[in-house]
Amino acid sequence: MPKEVSHPDLEDVTLAAVLSALGDPVRLHIMGVLADGKEHVRTDFTVRVAQSTFSHHMKTLREAGLTWQRMEGTRCYVTLREEALGRFPAVLESVLAAERAERMSAIP
Repeated sequence: MPKEVSHPDLEDVTLAAVLSALGDPVRLHIMGVLADGKEHVRTDFTVRVAQSTFSHHMKTLREAGLTWQRMEGTRCYVTLREEALGRFPAVLESVLAAERAERMSAIP
């Protein structure tokens, strides 16, 4: 039986929690990858942090209401929580656009 992962109710998600979760470069990168709307696994993220640190970042994003995670066997699949985009649309769209522009300017 798959392990259940808890997600906050959308009405409990606060702007402060969202902004706090987005205030880290690793989490911004994760959000940038998830912005494609697809489901991702750990190997899709090119961050150089320990697995435990990565898990902490994923938990922070999930608890802020920004991601949706599901377990399948030993794999964790994660997507951007679409309802979160509707909760604070201008904030998330602006942050994701800025992250995308920053990432594109870093490409030689």
